[in-house]
Amino acid sequence: MMDTPAIISKHFNELTTTELYDIFKLRIEVFCVEQNCPYQDADGKDQQSYHLMFYNNKQLIAYSRLLPEGLSYTGYAAIGRVVTSPLVRKTGMGKLLMDKSLEQIKILFGNVPVKISAQTYLVKFYRSFGFISTGEEYLEDGIPHTKMVIGKKGISDQ
Repeated sequence: MMDTPAIISKHFNELTTTELYDIFKLRIEVFCVEQNCPYQDADGKDQQSYHLMFYNNKQLIAYSRLLPEGLSYTGYAAIGRVVTSPLVRKTGMGKLLMDKSLEQIKILFGNVPVKISAQTYLVKFYRSFGFISTGEEYLEDGIPHTKMVIGKKGISDQ
């Protein structure tokens, strides 16, 4: 049984070099190696973002990037680079990560609408948090994605 993870939220400027290394290591492990998707992970948005990290026994097991309104989408804050370690898949860690990500968005940025670029196979997962699709599927780095929002006037805020 896994211990309850230590949950840490920090702005980029507050990250230790070890935390930054852990973040890039997990993102590369899953997005580039596991999903076989070479892409430019260091996209210039990390420095203006907050980073939500879940640690268990000094190992980063889950992570998301919390972006202020306007950094990725005009009129929306964003949650991106949502990732769980293969070690914690099917344990509910992804659900906990999204719950905490949405909670942190409200703490950091207020009650703002949020937009995500969801890998299409995870649309049902994100719908469970109240996100709704905004349109057609598109390819991002060769992987099918769907834009989804929560909290916009007239859109589900549950």
